[in-house]
Amino acid sequence: MAKNTYETLLILDSNHYARDPGGVSKQVNDILTEAGGEVHVNRLWMEQKLAYPIDKHQKGTYWLAYYEIEGVKIPEIDRALQLAEPVIRHLTVKLEPRLVEPILANARGESIKMSTPTDSNVDEAEVEEEVAADA
Repeated sequence: MAKNTYETLLILDSNHYARDPGGVSKQVNDILTEAGGEVHVNRLWMEQKLAYPIDKHQKGTYWLAYYEIEGVKIPEIDRALQLAEPVIRHLTVKLEPRLVEPILANARGESIKMSTPTDSNVDEAEVEEEVAADA
């Protein structure tokens, strides 16, 4: 079966994360790998006040995970995340295949090089002629 790349945004209990950041990140990573996923990026995004209280939590730690896995395993991951103590909420989305590399590069903090017409072996003179003809 074909593997897809997914992004999961988790809202973690800030108190739990503050007491044991390494343990919480390892727990999230273990849930993904035990289901058969290959984790590409797994990182802290931010910590902020929630828009509304969730289970009496006023603050949340936002965590991003990017991983590759078969689509049939997603319900297994969802169930494991629902049962994980530090996870308040989570959302998983499938990434568009053409956007995977730029998104992963951004998550890793790498610079993203966007292609322009001059990068694809188009002569600058031809581009200028086309612009002049359109004017």
